[in-house]
Amino acid sequence: MDDFHRIRRLPPYVFEEVNQAKARARNAGADIIDLGMGNPDLPAPAHVIEKMKETLGKPRTDRYSASRGIPGLRRAQAAYYGRRFGVKLNPETQIVATLGSKEGFANVAQAITAPGDVVLVPNPSYPIHAFGFLMAGGTIRSVPSEPTPNFFHTLERAIIHSIPKPIAVVVCYPANPTAYVASLDFYKDLVVFAKKYSIFVLSDLAYAEVYFEGNPPPSLLQVSGAMDIAVEFTSLSKTFSMPGWRMGFAVGNERIIAALARVKSYLDYGAFTPVQVAATAALNGPEDCIQEMRETYKRRRDVLVESFGRAGWHVPSPRASMFAWAPIPDPFKSLGSIEFSTLLVEKAELAVSPGIGFGEYGEGYVRIALVENEQRIRQAARNVRRFLESGAEKLHNVVPLATRR
Repeated sequence: MDDFHRIRRLPPYVFEEVNQAKARARNAGADIIDLGMGNPDLPAPAHVIEKMKETLGKPRTDRYSASRGIPGLRRAQAAYYGRRFGVKLNPETQIVATLGSKEGFANVAQAITAPGDVVLVPNPSYPIHAFGFLMAGGTIRSVPSEPTPNFFHTLERAIIHSIPKPIAVVVCYPANPTAYVASLDFYKDLVVFAKKYSIFVLSDLAYAEVYFEGNPPPSLLQVSGAMDIAVEFTSLSKTFSMPGWRMGFAVGNERIIAALARVKSYLDYGAFTPVQVAATAALNGPEDCIQEMRETYKRRRDVLVESFGRAGWHVPSPRASMFAWAPIPDPFKSLGSIEFSTLLVEKAELAVSPGIGFGEYGEGYVRIALVENEQRIRQAARNVRRFLESGAEKLHNVVPLATRR
């Protein structure tokens, strides 16, 4: 398989060591508390499920659907952007339904990237932000994840010193894995910057509704002129706890949306029609389920930060997203994030995601997902406390990964 060109461009899956450790531990009877994958455990809203049931088996719903998304679904997404962000979208030319935001990113990379094109990607960041473009034949240059003035300084250096000139920059706020949140002023500066250097902006807004401090994260498209250079990706996975339904959207610049729609027309016929109808019901329906989701993750965040802190592991409190981005405790920093994460599974029955899986600048951190209830999170904290209290002994007895194989 390594002989295939695109496969050679993909590094080994760095989460595999932790997955193997989880499998070994579970096979041995361990009760692993899995805070690794960002896989929501909350149920989808009842009215969405009912709409799905109501639509199943109706005439024509088993046929091929619409690759761009059924018209009602695109109108519902336009209405959501109008309510939430005050952004007016044309459902016919500025919206495409995608099979989740991940598929949207991968296919937009296919649509706009020529071999050797340079794309600026945050590091650390969600893997598809980089590897979608690598698989499309592009080249990646890393920029900081944090939305500070240094972001623009690094961006400018990357543009000046890149040959050919970059075609696009990716941003993701609220950020996966770091939970950084961008302000509208940051987006205003970004639009000015992108226009100055004639590059596109691809914004991942999948966590727009998962925020905790009462300040809803903005959309890049709220900025005047953003539609000229930007496309934004959203998803129902986190907002409505529908990750397995695979429903997302790309919205914004008509040129990029048209290119994405054309690529998708060769690759798929869209999501199953009843899924699209149910997704329409989610977007058009009551929003109390969104508030309940938000409150649940906030309670879990507070329990995680407080209980892990008492256990001896300082976890910074995220303002948004369903993740905490936690530095590896000092006694274990030298292990690196993969080995530390593996050790947590083996010695504390806790699974997290190693930071290096999100880019080399994620080393020294782990990502902790809020996908277990408060009781399980407190149990994880008790396991961590026991683990840290005997940290020196545990570290002394660590068998390096290289020798375990």
